[in-house]
Amino acid sequence: MKKKILVAPLNWGLGHATRCIPLINALIAEDFVPVIASDGAALTLLRKEFPDLSTLELPSYNITYTKNGKLFKLKLLKDLPKLLKAIKAEKKAIASILEHNTISGIISDNRFGVYNAKIPSVYLTHQLNVLSGNTSFITSKVHQKFIKKFTECWVPDVLGKSNLSGDLGHIKNTSFKVKYIGNLSRFQPKQMETKYNIMVLLSGPEPQRTLLEEKLFNE
Repeated sequence: MKKKILVAPLNWGLGHATRCIPLINALIAEDFVPVIASDGAALTLLRKEFPDLSTLELPSYNITYTKNGKLFKLKLLKDLPKLLKAIKAEKKAIASILEHNTISGIISDNRFGVYNAKIPSVYLTHQLNVLSGNTSFITSKVHQKFIKKFTECWVPDVLGKSNLSGDLGHIKNTSFKVKYIGNLSRFQPKQMETKYNIMVLLSGPEPQRTLLEEKLFNE
């Protein structure tokens, strides 16, 4: 029997889902059977990318941003009870999934409640530090408290000065196990004739994604 691995990206923009694509392909190459679990657009994308794999729907976080950036922290604080409720629902959903399926391991991309003490549970994130201005210390500690619940934390980046995530993904001391797994991309290098000078890939919660798109078009 091939071992099944639950892969669960957060539906917060499409970045979490797309960076799980090379992980899912790597699992298949290593003779594992990925089981995809998410919600919304992230789940739709991965169902299209992997039509032959089993998929499961998880509770949604339903996070949106404000139009006014000054109210950003206040909006997230207001949404905190909803977020905690979703995490609790996630834990319940995972317990049910494990009860009815033989799952050997979990890879959770920034989903706080997708873990279980009975099997290896990996948390995938590029935000060991959550940089939120004058509240960075608090938000980082809260995030790290969630990370500690997992067997191991994978950072999709490399150690050293030449890295992608900077201070977000690199901290000096941790009380949890961290592994840098290298940069993740579903794209492969290819020699092509240069047709465009600029490419912009945008995803993320609305309405900030559209507001940024409009500003970029103006520029």
